[in-house]
Amino acid sequence: MKKMIRLNYKNKVIKEYETDTPILEVVKDFQKYYNYDIVAVKADNEIMELSDVVTKDCMIDFFDRSTKVGNNIYARSLQFMIVLAVKRVMGYDTEIMIEHSMDKGVYCEILDSDFDKPVLNKIEEEMHRIVKEDLIFTKLSVARIDAMNYYKRKKQTDKVSALKYISNTYVNLYRLDDIYDYFYGEMAYSTKAINDFDLTYIKDNGFVLSYPDLYNPECTLEYKHHNMVFNTFLDYTKWGKMIGIENAADLNQIISRGEYETLIHLAEAYYNNQLSHAAAKIYDNKENIKMVLIAGPSSSGKTTTAKKLEIYLRSRGLNTYQISVDDYFVNKIDTPLDENGNLDLESLRAVDVQLFNQHLTKLLDGEKVLLPQYNFITGEREYHKKWVQLKKDDVIIIEGLHGLNEELTLSVERRNKFKIYISPLTQLNIDNHNRIHTSDTRRLRRIVRDSKHRGYSAAETLKQWDKISMGEEKYIFPYQDDADMVINSALVYELGVLKTYVEPLLFSVEEDDEMYPEALRLINLLRNLLSIPSDTIAPDSVLREFIGGSCFKD
Repeated sequence: MKKMIRLNYKNKVIKEYETDTPILEVVKDFQKYYNYDIVAVKADNEIMELSDVVTKDCMIDFFDRSTKVGNNIYARSLQFMIVLAVKRVMGYDTEIMIEHSMDKGVYCEILDSDFDKPVLNKIEEEMHRIVKEDLIFTKLSVARIDAMNYYKRKKQTDKVSALKYISNTYVNLYRLDDIYDYFYGEMAYSTKAINDFDLTYIKDNGFVLSYPDLYNPECTLEYKHHNMVFNTFLDYTKWGKMIGIENAADLNQIISRGEYETLIHLAEAYYNNQLSHAAAKIYDNKENIKMVLIAGPSSSGKTTTAKKLEIYLRSRGLNTYQISVDDYFVNKIDTPLDENGNLDLESLRAVDVQLFNQHLTKLLDGEKVLLPQYNFITGEREYHKKWVQLKKDDVIIIEGLHGLNEELTLSVERRNKFKIYISPLTQLNIDNHNRIHTSDTRRLRRIVRDSKHRGYSAAETLKQWDKISMGEEKYIFPYQDDADMVINSALVYELGVLKTYVEPLLFSVEEDDEMYPEALRLINLLRNLLSIPSDTIAPDSVLREFIGGSCFKD
C-alpha cells in the first residue's frame, strides 16, 4: 500500500493523495475554485509545473492567468506556440524574434522572410489549431554542451551564444510537437489552456501578439498602438544592432573581452542625446512652452532626467525652476483610501490640485508665491519662507506620477506645456525567444535603490511591486500618448552592473518568504548575464540614481 500525503489548501480544504500523484490529477479537484485553467501550482513555497508530482505533505496553492505567476506562464507558453505556428506556416528554417512589450502584448518580427497580413492570418489560424491539438509542453533536462551542439546543428546561433555564458551543467529545454526550445521559466501543461490571444499586423515584418493581462484576465483586449513608445523601442533596437548588441550574448562577449568601458560611454551618449534633443525642441518653442512635465513608471530615472534636462536648458540660456508635486500632497488625515483601506498616495486625489494650480497660475503671471514643503513624518504640509518669483522666460520643470494627466495642470493651456514620458525601454533579449521585460529592469533598479537609500530588503521591495504596478496601470500608462516626447532611460550595459549589486540582495530572500519564488525568477534571469564593475560610470549617469554615487543630490 502506497504512503498517503496531505495537501492543505488555504487552511480550508485538506485532501489526501498517494505519494507521487501527478499534480495534474490534483488540479482536477481544485479547478472548480478558479475561473480560468490552472497553469501551475505552489507547493509550500516552490513553483511547480502540472507535469510534476507531489511527494510530501504541504501547503498548496494554484495559479491561473489572473495571477502574476500564472500570467507570466501563460505568456511564455503562448510565445512558444507562436514559434511553432510560424515554423509550420512559413517553414522550419524561418526564425521569429520575440521582442519588447507593447500595450497588452509583445511585439514580434519575422526575420529574413517575406511576411504580410495574409501570412499573419494563416499563422493565427495555425495557433488556433495548435490549441485544439492539445499539445503537451514537455520539459527535458539536458546537458548544456549537448544542447549547444543540438542548436549548432540547427544553425540557431542565438541559442548557442546564450547557452555559452550559462555555468549550469544541465539546462531545461521544452518540447512542443517537434520543436525544442530553451526558456528560463515554467510552462503550462498543454496548449489547450492557452486559448485566448490575438495577432495584430503592424508593418514590414512585425506584429503584436496580445493576450489577457492581470487587469483584464477575462479576455484579450483590442490592441491599441502607442506610436511614440513603439518608435522609441525600434530606434533603440536599431541602435543596438548598429553597435553590435542584439542580445545578452553580444553584451557578454564584450564584457568577457574587457571592452565594456567604451560601451558604457556609448550608452550614456545615447541617453544624453535624447536630453539634448528635448532641450532643443523646448528652446525652439520657448515663446509658448512655460512648463515641462516629466512622468513615467517607477524607477525610470525621472529625478536624474529632470535635473540633467535643467542643465541642458540652462546651457541654451533658459532659466528653470523645479517644483515637486509631492509638496502638494493633502494632509495625511485627508488622504484618500484604496480598496483595502490603506492610504492611496498614488491617487490624484492625494494631491491638492486646486492649490497646485493656483500657485502655477500666479508663478506664470510673475507673482511671488510661498511654496509648501510636505513633511512625510508628520503627514502635513509646512511653510518655511520658501518664496519664489519667476521671470518672464523662466521654465518650470515638474516631475511626478501625474505629470501627463491634464487634470494636474488644468489652469495652464496645453500649448504652454511640454510633456515627457520616460521609461527604461529595454531592447536586450536573452535570445530570439526570451526577452527581458522592461518591468524587470525597473524592478532590479528599485531593489538596489531601496536597499541603498531606504534600508528596505529585496523582499520588502518585491512585496510592494504589485501595488506599484497597479498605480502605473491606473495613473501613468493611460496618458502616455499625450506626451510630446518619449525618453528611453535604458542603458544597454546596465543589467551587467545591476547584477553585481542586486544578486546578493536577491539571495538574501529566505526560502520560506512569500517573495522567494519571485527572487529566484530574477536570479535565474541574471544568470544569463556577466557582471560589469561600476567604477567608470559617470556620477551624472541615470544609473547612479539607483546604485549610488550620483552628483545630483535630493
